[in-house]
Amino acid sequence: MSDSLPADAVGRRIDVSGDLATVRYVGSVPPTAGVWLGVEWDNPQRGKHDGSHEGTVYFKCRNPTGGSFIRPNKANFGVDFLTAIKNRYVLEDEEEDVGREQALVIGNRPVETIGFESVKKRQSQLNRLQEVSVCGYAVSCAGPKGEITKMCPNISKIDLSRNLLSSWGEVTRIADQLTDLEVLNLSENKLRFPPDDARPSPGTFSALKVLVLNRTGITWAEAMRCASGWPVLEELYLAANDLAVTSRPPDVLQTLWLLDLSDNPLVDENHLRFLASLPGLEQLLLSNTGLSSLHFPDAGIGGRTAMFPSLQYLVVSGNRITQWSFIDELDKLGRLQSLTCTRTPLTEGSEEPRTVRQLIIAKIGRLKVLNKCEILPEERQGAELDYRKKFGNDWKASGGHQQPELDKPSAEFLAAHPRYQLLCRRYGPPEDGELKVQQPFMLKNQLLTLTIKCPDRPAQKLIQKQLPDSMTVQKVKGLLSRLFKVPGSELRLSYESPKMEGREIQLESDQQPLQFYSVENGDRLLVRW
Repeated sequence: MSDSLPADAVGRRIDVSGDLATVRYVGSVPPTAGVWLGVEWDNPQRGKHDGSHEGTVYFKCRNPTGGSFIRPNKANFGVDFLTAIKNRYVLEDEEEDVGREQALVIGNRPVETIGFESVKKRQSQLNRLQEVSVCGYAVSCAGPKGEITKMCPNISKIDLSRNLLSSWGEVTRIADQLTDLEVLNLSENKLRFPPDDARPSPGTFSALKVLVLNRTGITWAEAMRCASGWPVLEELYLAANDLAVTSRPPDVLQTLWLLDLSDNPLVDENHLRFLASLPGLEQLLLSNTGLSSLHFPDAGIGGRTAMFPSLQYLVVSGNRITQWSFIDELDKLGRLQSLTCTRTPLTEGSEEPRTVRQLIIAKIGRLKVLNKCEILPEERQGAELDYRKKFGNDWKASGGHQQPELDKPSAEFLAAHPRYQLLCRRYGPPEDGELKVQQPFMLKNQLLTLTIKCPDRPAQKLIQKQLPDSMTVQKVKGLLSRLFKVPGSELRLSYESPKMEGREIQLESDQQPLQFYSVENGDRLLVRW
């Protein structure tokens, strides 16, 4: 705890028995005697009031219960960066006796030394440090100028999260002494950022590639002012800052390939348009934001947008997505390969999870990974065939027809199903027999009449069997194993459909049912061993 009060105490960050706060007031609070600190807690439940006492306003808090008055001796104002490094990585000795065994921790590995008797030898060990974590070590300032360069100049990665840094200027003073700094985590430091007319120090962050500013209170405007000092930045994390994207990056962040805006509830579709021209942005994380709709106005039905030209990985989980049009718009992204879309009204609505997955796959043609699960070719084919069948009656009712010259589905249908015509060209338009509405709960309507053929054994006669469409490939192999007297593990199954002449579809997953692969009545089951 502090024995003396710093001259610049107001605005400083402090630790009080593990709880973090910002000093908002220093002075008397009548009728009690002595000096008090008025503090605003990071956790508003820790406080008692809003900065007022007996009708007098001493300071203001964002939360009505976020403030308290404490005595200065309760507050820890922190230590400088180098002191924290020594506390974390050097086990200080009571005495520096020659020949005494001592221990140093580099990374997570303790290094035992013999005769570790001098400060010079300690310094030689600190010189080796490249990756440093002083998370929660009460770092509040850089310390004496030049000391970091002198003691540990080779640091390239720092975790400074949950410390007592209160200004970006203090961060800059640390970084000025580390020319190889590539990764910097400043999460949960409540930082003051430079004013509008301040310019970033040239060269300070010249090697920085990854910057984490989650829960720092930074605004988008402040990030853009500082960004000109991050010339090679590749990953920027701005989660949980209550920020809104209010402008296009002014010729900065041109090397950025990952941006995390998660847990910022003000970020919506309009804000995303400010980011759409970032040339190298490959990953965009938007979990738990204000996103509910999406539209790329420069691309029509089936077209490709020029926005987000490099975007391959998108996370939109935890948002208020209710319409399938949101998913349809994502198909306009020319390079999108991976989508994470969970915990939304759309994905947790009335449809079964498997059906939702199939619909998303069918609607986004380039997608290779959905909710962190790879989309195999046979799954895509099954999803697209099921989609084609599921909406076949709607297609016909809107003007769709098997004959090309008569095929004129309405604009409303095409807007709701932008890829439907493409799927008809790929697999052929749905036949009337496919579109008959089957009565549920009737076994005969769930049975498939299949012809079983052994292509590698011409002497084997064709066999017809009726199998439930819910029967797994594994159980089909068990049946065929008994039929042909061959171990099921040696059997390889595929099927042909009269509707797709010349194409053979592999049944690769033993755990999937026949309906997963869109096996239909009248198809030919091919068996090899």
